[in-house]
Amino acid sequence: MLDIVYGETKQREVASRLARVLMDMQLDGTFYIGYPVIASADDKILVDALLVSRQHGLVAFRFDGQTPQRDDTEAWKQLADAQDRLFYAIEANLGRHNELRSGRRLGVAVETITLFPIPPEPPQSVEGRFAGIDTVRATITDCAPVDEVFFRPLEAALQRVTTIKPRKKRAAVSKTGSRGAILKEIEQSIANLDQWQKRSAIETPDGPQRIRGLAGSGKTIVLALKAAYLHSQHPDWNIAVTFFTRSLYQQFEDLIRRFSYEHLNDEPNWDRLRILHAWGGRDQDGIYTEIAERANTVPRDFAYGKAKYGHDGAFQGLCQDLLTQTALEPGPPIYDAVLIDEAQDLPPAFFRLVYRFTADPKRIVWAYDELQTLSEAVMPNTSELFGRSDVGEPLVTLHNLDGRPRQDVILPVCYRNTPWALTLAHGLGFGVYRAQGMVQHFDDPQLWEHIGYQVLAGDLRPGNDVTLVRAATSFPEFFERLLRPEDAIMSMSFPDELAQAEWIADGIRTNLTEDELEADDILIVLPSALTARRNAAVISDALARRRIASHLVGVTTSVDEVFRPGSVALANIYRSKGNEAPMVYLANAQTCVAGSELTKKRNILFTAITRCRAWVRICAWGQSSQALIQEIEAVRSKQYQLIFRVPTEAALKDMRRIHRDLTPSEKAAQERDKKQLESLLEKVVSGDLPFEILSPAARAKLQNMTKNAGG
Repeated sequence: MLDIVYGETKQREVASRLARVLMDMQLDGTFYIGYPVIASADDKILVDALLVSRQHGLVAFRFDGQTPQRDDTEAWKQLADAQDRLFYAIEANLGRHNELRSGRRLGVAVETITLFPIPPEPPQSVEGRFAGIDTVRATITDCAPVDEVFFRPLEAALQRVTTIKPRKKRAAVSKTGSRGAILKEIEQSIANLDQWQKRSAIETPDGPQRIRGLAGSGKTIVLALKAAYLHSQHPDWNIAVTFFTRSLYQQFEDLIRRFSYEHLNDEPNWDRLRILHAWGGRDQDGIYTEIAERANTVPRDFAYGKAKYGHDGAFQGLCQDLLTQTALEPGPPIYDAVLIDEAQDLPPAFFRLVYRFTADPKRIVWAYDELQTLSEAVMPNTSELFGRSDVGEPLVTLHNLDGRPRQDVILPVCYRNTPWALTLAHGLGFGVYRAQGMVQHFDDPQLWEHIGYQVLAGDLRPGNDVTLVRAATSFPEFFERLLRPEDAIMSMSFPDELAQAEWIADGIRTNLTEDELEADDILIVLPSALTARRNAAVISDALARRRIASHLVGVTTSVDEVFRPGSVALANIYRSKGNEAPMVYLANAQTCVAGSELTKKRNILFTAITRCRAWVRICAWGQSSQALIQEIEAVRSKQYQLIFRVPTEAALKDMRRIHRDLTPSEKAAQERDKKQLESLLEKVVSGDLPFEILSPAARAKLQNMTKNAGG
């Protein structure tokens, strides 16, 4: 099957006609329209189109609008010289990749074709391949196939993703089948973009674009590659890359630098391509702070926003203030293009600021995780994010048109999580096998299929029973080939916190001494940010007794640094978001099982489990841990199938009412009522408040509640 990627081109009609010819040839590979620039020693060369296929190897196309006369020798010589420059530039770039060499030569034949509106008649003395749109099929057929051993490395080189191969060589790995050996193979397997990632990275419409998918589907890599691509194509543009989690700064800088060397053979111009935190602060530039300063408005910090709008509404409130302050005189645009990662964590007012200060045609690309927060599975639509015009029309609409770059792209394959871990995360996050019933669910049940599940039985209509399983196309094949579900997921219950810490420390010692993992392959996730320091100290002490170094992210290290060589990272759930590790230990998981605000707690479980790239260890302690272990065992016993009744609208309403997040005043009132009830019950049990003085109705209710609770 031929995948077509619509990049930038000034001759879209010619490219579209060529694409139709190639589709009719039923080739297996990729056709890039407007392939990203190739840097040569002296210049950068634009490629009008590029075909890579198993049947005919690598063919680069030049589009020429006018066919020279047969006797115009000078014109034909210039065309041949242009083909030669393109040939040598491609060959030199591919020659840098060891996997594409055969002895002293390139193992892949590079072909170049100049395409004209009508069939040309070049002089016999001119070397090169020339064709008209109606005769190009025969010219392509004459190009040799590529040896299968070179095909995937060739795709990786052309996709500019060879630099994301793991930097770790894992030279110390010596045991066949060790976790280190398995991880090494997994890391080497993720060397190519899939068809959806290719489209997302290269296709940039003249206007907004939305990229969505599960966590681990490659959105951050796609955005970094897109940023480098746009910067190489338009070095004069002011491009901003922004995000919510501060620890992503280092990751973006590293990826963009490496991709820019692939495109330009040089460091990016960081004055034009800027990495900005969404908010910013005293020591870090941000979109909000920059816009405020350009508008001659004092940018506000979190403390100010929290005092005025509360903890959760601080950023939304301050962005809304800035919108109001810049409404009458916004000033000139600041950005030519803005790429937004973690869009699910940013408020609508932020998007409206970005829209206001981005030049037409509003090249705003936002990527978000479906289900990063289960209770907010569906992002606000474009009119809610960007607003409406004075006449009520949405300022932003998205369309996927044939032959044009897509404005709405879904990444359906999850490369981070095993199918078992992701199913477990959803099962626990929704409470599918919770004894008291589900905690939450999507408004739109069809979203299950959009995120990679298939229906084995029943259907996804509200009120109906359904059985779901991860579709085979939703994850890479190497997970099932290299891992076993019983090892990929383990759950343990302990009598107390100390026993939990000792088990985690013993496990990590084994990871380091026997499994051939490294310290920065491991992440310990702590569900509560409020108690993270105390919880981390217990585990850090256990690790220290085994002479294993560790650090608490954002406390003993910078908030921008999660992993460091030779030290095991501990992080609260908010510091963990946006990051991943091969081996994840989730500690104190019992805190996410029961009580109030279950929606938030279940989201924490989901987020923590989906940090793992291979193995997750779910640890809980105390009596309440048993309920969690039972839910995990239910998922496992059902062979990682989710079987439940799709909630009706009324059921969804009840879930939101019961398990919603509480305001501070609601929490205080609930705590007060709980203490009063406990005091009354104690008086009834002790006899200080005789049971008989209660009204018959109250006695009946109390007896019924006791009976239902198993008392």
